[in-house]
Amino acid sequence: MIEQAIALLELQQSKVKERSAPWMVAEQLKDICRREPESAELIAQDLENPEMGIVQAEKKIKAFADAHKTGSFSCVTPSEAEGILREFYGLGAAGAAPSGGGSPKILNLADFL
Repeated sequence: MIEQAIALLELQQSKVKERSAPWMVAEQLKDICRREPESAELIAQDLENPEMGIVQAEKKIKAFADAHKTGSFSCVTPSEAEGILREFYGLGAAGAAPSGGGSPKILNLADFL
């Protein structure tokens, strides 16, 4: 699933200018996919929807930057951008257990005796 998500991201990247804001969004999403296979699956599904592409995700980040402007300067930190992308794609918090995972099961060694 990671390869599929990255391929979809690279396809969308090929349609925008290299090193542009949407292109960089795809780079950050590829990093998330490599770290979190469960997120790669969700991202791949969402990228099939034209309204969930990298250009639309970048618009969310730009809106955040515009809302937090200081004079004529605006900036979004990598962690803020990741948070916006996680919200946009419904990924949940970084490092969170995959949905449906629940709490870990406790193994009682006495059960084996």
